[in-house]
Amino acid sequence: MAPFTRRKFLLTAASTTAGALWLSACGSNQSTTSSAPAASDTGSDTEVKGATLGFIALTDSAPLIIAQEKGLFAKHGMPDTKVVKQTSWAVTRDNLELGSERGGIDGAHILSPMPLLLTAGTISKSKQPVPMYTLARLNLQGQAFSASKDLLDEKLTIDNREGLANASKSLGRTLKAAVTFPGGNHDLWMRYWLSANGLDPNKDADLVVVPPPQMVANMQTGTMDLFCVGEPWNQRLVNKKLGYTAAQTGEFWNKHPEKAFSMRADWVDKNPKAAKALLMAVQEAQIWCQDPANLDEMCEILSQDKYIKAAVADLKPRLSGVVDYGDGRKVTDSPHRMLFWDSNASFPFKSHDQWFVVEDMRWGYLPANTDIDALVNKVNRADLWKEAAKAIGRSQDIPASDSRGKETFFDGVVFDPANPKAYLDGLKIKAMS
Repeated sequence: MAPFTRRKFLLTAASTTAGALWLSACGSNQSTTSSAPAASDTGSDTEVKGATLGFIALTDSAPLIIAQEKGLFAKHGMPDTKVVKQTSWAVTRDNLELGSERGGIDGAHILSPMPLLLTAGTISKSKQPVPMYTLARLNLQGQAFSASKDLLDEKLTIDNREGLANASKSLGRTLKAAVTFPGGNHDLWMRYWLSANGLDPNKDADLVVVPPPQMVANMQTGTMDLFCVGEPWNQRLVNKKLGYTAAQTGEFWNKHPEKAFSMRADWVDKNPKAAKALLMAVQEAQIWCQDPANLDEMCEILSQDKYIKAAVADLKPRLSGVVDYGDGRKVTDSPHRMLFWDSNASFPFKSHDQWFVVEDMRWGYLPANTDIDALVNKVNRADLWKEAAKAIGRSQDIPASDSRGKETFFDGVVFDPANPKAYLDGLKIKAMS
């Protein structure tokens, strides 16, 4: 039995996304995109002229929104592309299973593990595989672990075993921790954080699923004590004085991968030129989002009701690296803000997908005998990313390897993609299926 069934993973309004933030461009030589871009020869012969793409109300959906708003899909021959808000990650999942031909969507801003889980057939409604391709990573970092104001005395941080241990005692009950989708990024971040601090997330906490835009309201009504989600919802919690940020997720794993741009594999296989055109548009949007000169305009666009429906005051500070944790800690130039293009933020490293697969095996969302490399190679299309990057003139941004190499987490544990089994065997707390 999967742990989210066993542990009361409540699918409130269906699982959902998490958002993230913006990082200033390192070396401001990033190209910006005009609001009326010239037509692109590369997209003039696409098989179709549009696709339907989903997004969740999170800051890290910005590349898809900006590609639409700045005419980049049209520039590359895809003027009929629609960017459609989804209410939760479960709705995104269901609409991907349907596909646009049956009233769903062709691709999405999505939690990075979801295309892997869909392809494996473990999260689809039909319990059948829904083959997906990950075409790009949309961002690095830009999420946070938030805590209720009732836990201010515990002074929770990324590495505070005593504080987390005392939290349950001070509340007089088991900690309630909200995440956005079973087996998704925030579920994995939360489970790792708790277990690294000595709490078994399947025994010492109740994990519940709440859509990102509903996190703050649920914290206000006492539905949870902790949550892990993307921005701007952690910032809004602080602005409303309902809680504080225990840690930014970049403190948990520096420059960690976050959302992905993924599409149904059958759509990409049927429309390879159109898929490349969409990917080129998204890459150019990521470059635009990374440029500090565009921050104010980006926040104004994202704040609209049809997109994130959040105040600029909720969106802008952490995108610019200004972090008020809400507990007295303040940072003015955080290294953990969201990256859209810098530091290879857009490239879908296969080593990162390996980690997602291993962690989903750890918690029983994927079978213990999953062929890690086979699943990753089936889903991850780093090859298409490279083709698109060359086409937009960014060959210099193509990494030398599909692996980012060893990754080190806040507790000193190292993930070596050359030996994922050693990493998995070394973890003290797990719930293998």
